[in-house]
Amino acid sequence: MTLPQSVSKCVIFLVGALLFAAASQTPATAAKLTANPTILRFGEVVVGQSESLPVTVTNSGTTGFTISTITASAPYSVSQPILPLTLAPAQKLTLTVTFLPTLSGSDNGSIAFNGTALIALRGSGITPKSLIPNPPSLNFGNVQIGNTAKLFVTLTNAKNGTITVNNDVISGAGFSVQGLALPLSLSPGQSFTFTISFSPQLAGPVTGSFQGLNPKNYTNVLIPLNATGTATGQLSLSPASAAFGNVTVGSTASQTGTLTAVGSSVTITSDNSSSSEFSVSGMSLPMTIAAGQSVSYSVAFTPTSSGTASGTLSFASNASTASEFVTGSGVSAVQHTVNLNWNPSTSQVSGYNVYRASAASGPFAKLNSSPDPSTAFMDSTVASAHTYYYVTTAVSSTGMESSYSNQVQVSVP
Repeated sequence: MTLPQSVSKCVIFLVGALLFAAASQTPATAAKLTANPTILRFGEVVVGQSESLPVTVTNSGTTGFTISTITASAPYSVSQPILPLTLAPAQKLTLTVTFLPTLSGSDNGSIAFNGTALIALRGSGITPKSLIPNPPSLNFGNVQIGNTAKLFVTLTNAKNGTITVNNDVISGAGFSVQGLALPLSLSPGQSFTFTISFSPQLAGPVTGSFQGLNPKNYTNVLIPLNATGTATGQLSLSPASAAFGNVTVGSTASQTGTLTAVGSSVTITSDNSSSSEFSVSGMSLPMTIAAGQSVSYSVAFTPTSSGTASGTLSFASNASTASEFVTGSGVSAVQHTVNLNWNPSTSQVSGYNVYRASAASGPFAKLNSSPDPSTAFMDSTVASAHTYYYVTTAVSSTGMESSYSNQVQVSVP
């Protein structure tokens, strides 16, 4: 049947309308992936360091969207969920994108889903040499708990323009910064020195870092930090006391002792004797004793005169002070005495005092504890090969003492 021309045009119009409707309906109902944000801007990141930012992708369509692959162009990387992954309509997926520049300069990249780029990436690598630390890293070594070690570090601007450290971040338990007032601006060639300290909280190795941040909060200097906390040590001494007995005046007797580091290493800084007749030898100070280890030392007694001598030997260290009590008695090889006699005073006196010195000019020391009414005195505390000088005084009944008598010199063989 042949249709009128007007009817043919109508049919063609209806068919065209139906085809248009079908073509416009297909993308409206299909799955669609969108990102927020569509561009990730990392700014400046020091070469060798990393910066991470989050991004969220959403299925904005009306049907499920299956993600088979997620790829990022180097030097960017993206966290990977378990794939394939299907997102329901309106479902979101949050990813972490990391920028790790290996060279200085701009790095533009993208993240693609199923091979289609969806997110643009922008960042720049900068050289860490613009702000130079000296030294480039700090190693505090072993530091005992309760102590603090301090090291100096100097920052120098090696760029042509001004560098500003706006903030700092220090990591690692026990590390702290002193003397760094922020913000700090350094003109070309200018330097600034400050202190980093380590006060261990626990025993064991500790690693950390100091970061200086520019006004955009990007790192412009990084200093690695290393230290080891050690338990508080104790210095143990054995024996706690030593008795030398009788030793001839002028000769020397020796005994040995032992110092042990308990709990941690101990550094002995000095030794001391409270008496010149006792001395310590056998150690080169300062010296460090490892934990659990011991060193020996020698104690010598050299009496210079007859009679009992005593003293205390002390060993100072960075942990504790150990002490040893020592005693001895000096005796003459041959026992000597000096017998003194003098004429009585022509005045009424209650007694006499006897004084002795080792030099004619003195000083003189009194030998008797109270005035002696006799005119004779025996001194049994003399040593051989010594010369002594004696004087006497008269003491009245009221306690008044006369001046020294004439001097008598006695040489003991």
